[in-house]
Formats: sequence, C-alpha cells, structure tokens
Amino acid sequence: MTRAVLSIGSNLGDRLTHLQSVVDALGSDVVGISPVYRTAPWGHVPQSDFLNAIVIATGREPQEWLEQAQRLERSAQRVRRERWGPRTLDVDVISCRPEALAGAGAPEILSDDVVLTLPHPRAHQRAFVLVPWLALDPEAVLTVEGRARRVADLIEELDPAERDGVRRVDDTLTGPVT
Repeated sequence: MTRAVLSIGSNLGDRLTHLQSVVDALGSDVVGISPVYRTAPWGHVPQSDFLNAIVIATGREPQEWLEQAQRLERSAQRVRRERWGPRTLDVDVISCRPEALAGAGAPEILSDDVVLTLPHPRAHQRAFVLVPWLALDPEAVLTVEGRARRVADLIEELDPAERDGVRRVDDTLTGPVT
C-alpha cells in the first residue's frame, strides 16, 4: 500500500463541491487536506479560475490511485475535450511512497509507465500543485530528474507571477471525523 499525494482542481460548476466529493469518496483513507487556493488556468484555453487543493491519502497501490482518480472524474461528469481545458474535476496522482515508510526521507515510487508516470512529470513546474502541498506538508519532497528536491525550493524556482497567482481562499474542505 502507498501514501499518495493527489492534486485536485475544478473550474466548472460548483467547484468546491467537486473538490469535497474527492475527500468524501476517499473517506477514512484521507490523512491530510490542504487549504483551498484559487488559481488562474494553465495553458492557452480561455476559461474560469480553478479552485485547487492537495489531498494526502493511504490504502491503495499506485495504479489503484489512478483508477480511483479517473472514477472520481467520471462521477463529476468530466469531459475530456482539449488538453488543459475547463473541467468539473481534475484528480492527478502526483507522488506515491510506500505507506510503511511514508515518513520523512521515505523513497518515492518512480515509474515511467506510459499510463502512470510517477512522480507526475510536470508537478515541479506547477505552483497550483506545489503551494498547497507545501501548506499541508512543510517537509514535502519531490523527485525531479532523479533527484529528491524540497517542494519549498521548487516553489522558489518558479516564475514569481505564477507563484503569486496561487491565492488562498476562505473556503475549506472537511475530512472524515475520526
């Protein structure tokens, strides 16, 4: 089993409800939820701003995380028309680590499979992934080009305009009551 970092985002419909649906579906597997952030869309397609967050959850293997992410997107009636286009829900598997070793310094699972590349190949370039992740886990580390890098350092390397475009909002996601 693994501990997964999932990036969730929505810019169509009731965005917060779409994000909350991920947390609700994962239930007791959720071990951490970041604050919610508003971000400008990525790419060149005109569209509304996104709400984004990071969820850390346990209890599945990497391929099962991908399958769960796709089920959640389908449940939100996501339609894939164009790359980086608007969507009701986007769930990306960013990183996985063996659950038994998930503490600081645990090895990240690496995969160059065409269906599931781990860690996510563009996560280190995306402020909407890194900023919420750092808020949730100040010690977060991501493997980039074969080297473990602190998420805090990766954020500093981003274009300041992109970094500053990730704005925390007052809305929150609620996890399972334990």
